[in-house]
Amino acid sequence: RGSEAMDRSGGAELRTELLAGLSGTVIEVGAGNGRNFGYYPPAVTSVLAVEPEPTLRAAARKAAAQSAIPIQVIDGMADSLPAEDAAFDTGVASLMLCSVPDQAVALAEFHRVIRAQGQLRFYEHVRSEHPGLLRRVQHLIDATFWPSVAAGCHASWDTPGAIAAAGFEIERLRRFRLPEKGIILPVSPHVIGSARRR
Repeated sequence: RGSEAMDRSGGAELRTELLAGLSGTVIEVGAGNGRNFGYYPPAVTSVLAVEPEPTLRAAARKAAAQSAIPIQVIDGMADSLPAEDAAFDTGVASLMLCSVPDQAVALAEFHRVIRAQGQLRFYEHVRSEHPGLLRRVQHLIDATFWPSVAAGCHASWDTPGAIAAAGFEIERLRRFRLPEKGIILPVSPHVIGSARRR
Protein backbone atom coordinates (compact mmCIF):
# COMPACT_ATOMS: atom_id res chain seq x y z
CA ARG A 1 0.00 0.00 0.00
CA GLY A 2 2.84 2.37 0.81
CA SER A 3 4.47 1.71 -2.56
CA GLU A 4 1.21 2.40 -4.36
CA ALA A 5 0.74 5.66 -2.47
CA MET A 6 4.32 6.67 -3.25
CA ASP A 7 3.79 6.01 -6.95
CA ARG A 8 0.60 8.10 -6.97
CA SER A 9 2.46 11.00 -5.34
CA GLY A 10 5.26 11.14 -7.90
CA GLY A 11 7.14 7.89 -7.42
CA ALA A 12 6.01 6.51 -10.79
CA GLU A 13 7.57 9.47 -12.60
CA LEU A 14 10.80 9.03 -10.63
CA ARG A 15 10.98 5.32 -11.48
CA THR A 16 10.45 6.19 -15.14
CA GLU A 17 13.22 8.79 -14.98
CA LEU A 18 15.57 6.42 -13.18
CA LEU A 19 15.24 3.62 -15.72
CA ALA A 20 14.65 5.52 -18.96
CA GLY A 21 16.81 4.48 -21.88
CA LEU A 22 18.29 1.38 -20.28
CA SER A 23 19.23 -1.60 -22.44
CA GLY A 24 21.05 -4.89 -22.10
CA THR A 25 21.71 -6.63 -18.80
CA VAL A 26 20.86 -5.03 -15.45
CA ILE A 27 21.51 -5.82 -11.80
CA GLU A 28 19.14 -4.15 -9.36
CA VAL A 29 20.35 -4.34 -5.77
CA GLY A 30 17.87 -3.97 -2.93
CA ALA A 31 14.97 -4.60 -5.30
CA GLY A 32 12.46 -4.59 -2.45
CA ASN A 33 8.99 -5.65 -3.54
CA GLY A 34 9.83 -5.27 -7.23
CA ARG A 35 8.05 -1.99 -7.72
CA ASN A 36 10.62 -0.90 -10.33
CA PHE A 37 10.05 -3.96 -12.53
CA GLY A 38 7.16 -2.50 -14.49
CA TYR A 39 9.26 0.52 -15.49
CA TYR A 40 12.13 -1.23 -17.26
CA PRO A 41 12.12 -0.39 -20.98
CA PRO A 42 11.80 -3.18 -23.58
CA ALA A 43 15.47 -2.86 -24.61
CA VAL A 44 16.50 -4.40 -21.28
CA THR A 45 17.26 -8.06 -22.01
CA SER A 46 17.45 -9.36 -18.42
CA VAL A 47 17.44 -8.20 -14.82
CA LEU A 48 19.09 -9.87 -11.85
CA ALA A 49 17.22 -8.51 -8.82
CA VAL A 50 18.97 -8.95 -5.47
CA GLU A 51 16.89 -8.66 -2.29
CA PRO A 52 17.93 -9.98 1.15
CA GLU A 53 14.62 -9.61 3.00
CA PRO A 54 12.43 -12.72 2.57
CA THR A 55 8.99 -11.05 2.58
CA LEU A 56 10.04 -8.40 0.10
CA ARG A 57 11.83 -11.01 -2.02
CA ALA A 58 8.63 -13.07 -2.23
CA ALA A 59 6.70 -9.99 -3.35
CA ALA A 60 9.41 -9.22 -5.92
CA ARG A 61 9.14 -12.73 -7.35
CA LYS A 62 5.40 -12.20 -7.86
CA ALA A 63 6.10 -8.88 -9.59
CA ALA A 64 8.79 -10.51 -11.76
CA ALA A 65 6.31 -13.14 -12.93
CA GLN A 66 4.14 -10.33 -14.35
CA SER A 67 7.01 -8.68 -16.26
CA ALA A 68 7.55 -8.92 -20.00
CA ILE A 69 11.31 -8.77 -19.30
CA PRO A 70 13.16 -11.81 -17.89
CA ILE A 71 13.76 -10.99 -14.21
CA GLN A 72 15.45 -13.36 -11.78
CA VAL A 73 14.99 -12.51 -8.10
CA ILE A 74 17.63 -13.91 -5.76
CA ASP A 75 18.78 -13.63 -2.17
CA GLY A 76 21.94 -11.61 -1.63
CA MET A 77 23.61 -8.71 0.09
CA ALA A 78 24.98 -5.50 -1.40
CA ASP A 79 28.40 -6.06 0.17
CA SER A 80 28.86 -9.46 -1.51
CA LEU A 81 26.88 -9.61 -4.72
CA PRO A 82 26.25 -13.09 -6.14
CA ALA A 83 27.47 -12.15 -9.63
CA GLU A 84 30.55 -12.40 -11.82
CA ASP A 85 32.90 -9.50 -12.52
CA ALA A 86 31.80 -7.11 -15.31
CA ALA A 87 28.63 -9.14 -15.91
CA PHE A 88 26.16 -6.25 -16.34
CA ASP A 89 25.67 -3.23 -18.53
CA THR A 90 23.94 -1.30 -15.74
CA GLY A 91 23.51 -1.38 -11.99
CA VAL A 92 20.45 0.13 -10.32
CA ALA A 93 20.38 1.49 -6.77
CA SER A 94 16.95 2.72 -5.73
CA LEU A 95 16.49 3.93 -2.16
CA MET A 96 18.92 1.35 -0.79
CA LEU A 97 22.34 3.00 -0.48
CA CYS A 98 21.16 4.79 2.66
CA SER A 99 20.78 1.53 4.57
CA VAL A 100 23.74 -0.65 3.61
CA PRO A 101 26.23 -1.31 6.43
CA ASP A 102 29.08 0.26 4.43
CA GLN A 103 28.47 2.42 1.36
CA ALA A 104 32.04 2.12 0.12
CA VAL A 105 31.89 -1.68 0.15
CA ALA A 106 28.48 -1.78 -1.56
CA LEU A 107 29.61 0.65 -4.25
CA ALA A 108 32.82 -1.32 -4.77
CA GLU A 109 30.62 -4.34 -5.46
CA PHE A 110 28.59 -2.35 -8.00
CA HIS A 111 31.87 -1.30 -9.60
CA ARG A 112 33.03 -4.92 -9.75
CA VAL A 113 29.91 -6.33 -11.44
CA ILE A 114 29.29 -3.48 -13.92
CA ARG A 115 31.33 -3.66 -17.11
CA ALA A 116 33.85 -0.94 -18.03
CA GLN A 117 31.97 2.15 -19.25
CA GLY A 118 28.71 0.68 -17.97
CA GLN A 119 26.28 2.76 -15.93
CA LEU A 120 25.12 3.04 -12.37
CA ARG A 121 21.61 4.52 -12.10
CA PHE A 122 20.74 5.88 -8.65
CA TYR A 123 17.78 7.37 -6.82
CA GLU A 124 18.45 8.05 -3.14
CA HIS A 125 17.75 10.41 -0.27
CA VAL A 126 20.96 12.13 0.79
CA ARG A 127 22.69 14.65 3.03
CA SER A 128 21.56 18.22 2.51
CA GLU A 129 23.83 20.06 0.09
CA HIS A 130 23.59 23.18 2.25
CA PRO A 131 25.45 23.41 5.57
CA GLY A 132 23.05 24.53 8.25
CA LEU A 133 20.27 23.36 10.51
CA LEU A 134 18.95 20.55 8.29
CA ARG A 135 22.37 18.97 7.90
CA ARG A 136 22.97 19.23 11.66
CA VAL A 137 19.63 17.54 12.31
CA GLN A 138 20.52 14.78 9.84
CA HIS A 139 23.79 14.10 11.66
CA LEU A 140 22.05 14.22 15.04
CA ILE A 141 19.37 11.65 14.20
CA ASP A 142 21.93 9.37 12.57
CA ALA A 143 24.03 9.46 15.73
CA THR A 144 21.04 8.68 17.96
CA PHE A 145 17.85 6.86 17.01
CA TRP A 146 17.27 6.96 13.24
CA PRO A 147 19.27 3.92 12.03
CA SER A 148 17.75 1.79 14.79
CA VAL A 149 14.14 2.63 13.96
CA ALA A 150 14.52 2.88 10.18
CA ALA A 151 16.14 -0.46 9.31
CA GLY A 152 19.68 0.92 9.17
CA CYS A 153 18.79 3.98 7.13
CA HIS A 154 21.07 7.03 7.37
CA ALA A 155 19.93 10.57 6.59
CA SER A 156 23.33 12.29 6.52
CA TRP A 157 25.30 10.29 3.95
CA ASP A 158 26.86 12.05 0.96
CA THR A 159 25.90 9.39 -1.56
CA PRO A 160 26.97 11.27 -4.73
CA GLY A 161 30.39 11.78 -3.17
CA ALA A 162 30.60 8.10 -2.29
CA ILE A 163 29.63 7.12 -5.85
CA ALA A 164 32.40 9.29 -7.28
CA ALA A 165 34.93 7.94 -4.77
CA ALA A 166 34.04 4.37 -5.80
CA GLY A 167 35.32 4.86 -9.34
CA PHE A 168 32.24 6.23 -11.12
CA GLU A 169 32.03 9.47 -13.07
CA ILE A 170 28.72 11.18 -12.38
CA GLU A 171 27.19 12.19 -15.69
CA ARG A 172 23.77 13.39 -14.59
CA LEU A 173 22.60 14.50 -11.17
CA ARG A 174 19.30 16.13 -10.29
CA ARG A 175 18.64 17.27 -6.74
CA PHE A 176 15.11 17.68 -5.43
CA ARG A 177 13.12 17.37 -2.22
CA LEU A 178 10.30 15.08 -1.16
CA PRO A 179 7.73 16.13 -0.35
CA GLU A 180 8.05 19.07 -2.73
CA LYS A 181 5.94 21.29 -0.48
CA GLY A 182 5.36 21.60 3.21
CA ILE A 183 7.70 20.68 6.04
CA ILE A 184 11.26 19.75 5.10
CA LEU A 185 12.13 16.46 6.78
CA PRO A 186 15.63 15.07 7.49
CA VAL A 187 15.08 12.61 4.62
CA SER A 188 13.63 15.19 2.20
CA PRO A 189 16.80 15.90 0.15
CA HIS A 190 16.97 13.45 -2.77
CA VAL A 191 19.07 12.86 -5.86
CA ILE A 192 18.47 10.97 -9.07
CA GLY A 193 20.98 10.41 -11.82
CA SER A 194 23.51 8.25 -13.58
CA ALA A 195 27.23 7.60 -13.35
CA ARG A 196 29.70 5.91 -15.70
CA ARG A 197 32.04 3.18 -14.46
CA ARG A 198 35.64 4.19 -15.00
